[in-house]
Amino acid sequence: MSEKATQRLGLIQSFQGKIFNQSPSHYMNWLQPTVVNAEPGTLEFSYVIRKEMTNPLGTLHGGVTAGIIDDLIGATVYTLGMEHRFTTVNNVIDYFAPAKEGDLIIAKTTIVKKGRSIINLQCEVFLPAKNRLIAKGYSNMLNIG
Repeated sequence: MSEKATQRLGLIQSFQGKIFNQSPSHYMNWLQPTVVNAEPGTLEFSYVIRKEMTNPLGTLHGGVTAGIIDDLIGATVYTLGMEHRFTTVNNVIDYFAPAKEGDLIIAKTTIVKKGRSIINLQCEVFLPAKNRLIAKGYSNMLNIG
């Protein structure tokens, strides 16, 4: 693992069990995730659903779910410490079940395939209190130099 990857991953690991508020992503800082686990190629964060994250029905807004998935996938690529920058090309999400205000959800990323120009990742979002998968997303990240 490169020195840059070790440094970036180490920063996230230093927040294990705490709210991660040192992200270069302002959106991630707004989400206020707690680091559950951080290893090379995978991140696992928990989120408490706040009122401003819900839709008019009082459930987690699909756009916020998509944002959690996209942001955590981006953070996973960031921790790899690669020389080039990567950006999201696509984000495909399946929604399976709702979560409501006050619920704790967990999102976990996995690298499916890492190429030189495209990295494919997935993120699963769970509602652990009900042992339920609420969403799963796949994303391709493109090397933009």
